[in-house]
Amino acid sequence: MIRVFGIVQGVGFRPFVSRTAAANHIRGCVCNKGSYVEIMAQGEKKALQSFYDELQHNPPPRAAILKIDREKAEGVKTYSSFDIIESTKEKGDIFVSPDIGICDACKKELFDKKNRRYLHPFINCTACGPRLTILDAMPYDRERTSMGEFPMCADCTYEYTHPETRRYDAQPVCCKKCGPEVYLMDRHERGSSAITEARRVISNGGIIAIKGIGGFHLSCDATNEAAVCRLRRLKKRPIKPFAVMIKNLDVVRTECDIHADQEAVLTGHQKPIVLLDKKTGGKICQQIAPGNPKIGVMLPYAPLQLLLFTYDDEMSMPDILVMTSANESGAPICRTDIDVRREVVHMCDLVISHNRKIRLSVDDSVMDFYDGKPYMIRRSRGYAPLPFILSRQYKGQVLGIGGELKNTFCLGKNNLFYPSPYVGDMTDVRTMKALRESIVRMETLLEVKPSIVACDMHPRYNTTIIAGELGLPVFSVQHHYAHILSCMAENKYSEPVIGVAFDGTGFGTDGTIWGGEILTADYTGFTRRGAIEPFMQRGGDIAVKEGWRIAISMLYSMFGNSEIFEKSIRQLALCDENNLMAQCFMADNHINSIRSTSAGRLFDAVSAILGICRSSTFEGEASMTLQFAAERWKRKHKEPELLHRYDLKLQNGIFYLPTNELVRHMAEGILARWPTGCLAYIFHRILADMIIKACKKVRADTGIATVALSGGVFQNRLLLRMCDKGLQDYEFRVLKHSLLPPNDGGISLGQAVAAMQYIQNR
Repeated sequence: MIRVFGIVQGVGFRPFVSRTAAANHIRGCVCNKGSYVEIMAQGEKKALQSFYDELQHNPPPRAAILKIDREKAEGVKTYSSFDIIESTKEKGDIFVSPDIGICDACKKELFDKKNRRYLHPFINCTACGPRLTILDAMPYDRERTSMGEFPMCADCTYEYTHPETRRYDAQPVCCKKCGPEVYLMDRHERGSSAITEARRVISNGGIIAIKGIGGFHLSCDATNEAAVCRLRRLKKRPIKPFAVMIKNLDVVRTECDIHADQEAVLTGHQKPIVLLDKKTGGKICQQIAPGNPKIGVMLPYAPLQLLLFTYDDEMSMPDILVMTSANESGAPICRTDIDVRREVVHMCDLVISHNRKIRLSVDDSVMDFYDGKPYMIRRSRGYAPLPFILSRQYKGQVLGIGGELKNTFCLGKNNLFYPSPYVGDMTDVRTMKALRESIVRMETLLEVKPSIVACDMHPRYNTTIIAGELGLPVFSVQHHYAHILSCMAENKYSEPVIGVAFDGTGFGTDGTIWGGEILTADYTGFTRRGAIEPFMQRGGDIAVKEGWRIAISMLYSMFGNSEIFEKSIRQLALCDENNLMAQCFMADNHINSIRSTSAGRLFDAVSAILGICRSSTFEGEASMTLQFAAERWKRKHKEPELLHRYDLKLQNGIFYLPTNELVRHMAEGILARWPTGCLAYIFHRILADMIIKACKKVRADTGIATVALSGGVFQNRLLLRMCDKGLQDYEFRVLKHSLLPPNDGGISLGQAVAAMQYIQNR
């Protein structure tokens, strides 16, 4: 008897076992047990070993085998053939396959006029197609998916039941006769006429909503400036980049610089959005990503998307399309026709949908690259809910409910931790509803019953409120400690670290806003060793969007309400007289002011002072444009001379990075007419040097020589590289993220690990 654990359901593993058994003259059976695949194998000793070796070393390309148990079974009947038998359910670790992009074999059949699935929008096989988004429960069999509503025709039944076919035991198998159907919402067109009409609308400069695997996208011609600008107005998204879907790799190469490692991921079965450097002179219009040197690119991963580009209707189509989530700002991606009709129908000219139900909304994954490795920005389709496996042996079941922004949650079961697909920002009641529903569905799929829920310390976060509604003990985890734990867990590292957690906002243990923190941490707790220099954040939530407010607050703390302060503000053109008076009034009377060490707001303030971005239309805009300015300057200039020395400041047992002084020098530099890009680069360089100096101090005090870098600020690859290489130069070991985002989309893993450690210690 052989038990195989890992991603072995929904990836064609049982058909592979059956074919391998036949090739080696093995008799027996294979069965899904829910948490593993069980194989009974009988045959000659040499044949059994060959069979086992094939299982171990040549599994299907989408499978991921974690371990294989092999033992002699007593009292088993003698088999005369090898069969795939009906699934049964047993408790154990669950591994759910993410959705898989269309494979090359299905793509070839899709455009083969002699194939019976020619231009079939739902073509799939054992190696590709929807998985997580159609699944109701494990084991993964057709009757437990939304494809259970579509009985197979005789031809599909033959393929499903015969080992020599590519669709042997492929649960979503279907064809034009028995599968789902494409249609235009609120119109009569169905099937081919619906696809042709959608293509016509796009080619004429219109906007469509299209139902994909995990939800709806809004799409238009990415080379048509007027269409893209119209979509921006309708979606109320003035600057934030749009992702594009490009017809094929050849077109990608004409528009972007792409390296081999990026190409492998872009064309792989996950098919995420990959951030690539734009080439000059390409067809993609500037309004796709204004002022941004990168473009988010993905290839078609669903058959219907391929048919938008290529169809038998003699219509000319653009080969680059905007493909952005269909939702209102702050809301989750639309999953049903009802969602579309309620939220985004006014944003498009046409809705092309289908009747295969999406059980769980799953947005596209977004990935950058750093040092030739993936550097995840949003972990969702293609990756979730694959677990992170900790080397520590835990016992228990927990839920980490995630952050307020970029929310994902994480279910922990023993030493397996399953981050969910991306949910969204919890400031919207619709996203709160989606979070509640997604938790229930994922608990069901993964057979997890948490005994405790971990959440952020902030008492007014909606995630904290939802955690309190679940009827479980609530365990609060400090935001930046969760960031560091997530980095440690991803790297399977359990010894103490120096944690550098730089982000926008986190509730501190002292009741103030933290965000630029130097911690020492392990799985049992943390100590705050240092931070960037505190400043007063005034204006409430609006200060997060308007960096000029932070800039004024910082400059006010340095110069007071003085003539030099007012003169500097006017010269920097940070605001008008009325706003300046209001800011001074709040400062003098301590109104709507809170002490902060937010690194995100520090970047916003410097971006405003340098005249790069004074107000943000989306989270991270000011800091992102500051990074781009620095990188543009550095590409054309030598390393600048740093004119100032910055020493750490010790106060009440905590040292502070002298970032207020750095801000003052930025203001002095711009008033002295230093090049903006040069100052932007110097800011990054000095801040990185401060971080390195802080880590050296902590090592001298504690002996810890491993640093974990986490938090949304480390999406900034310029700062990341400066810190990473600088720390390594001083012989630190540096832990970084790769397949888990450094931003708040990754903290649920840290929360879940903290909760698991807590219940071990009770």
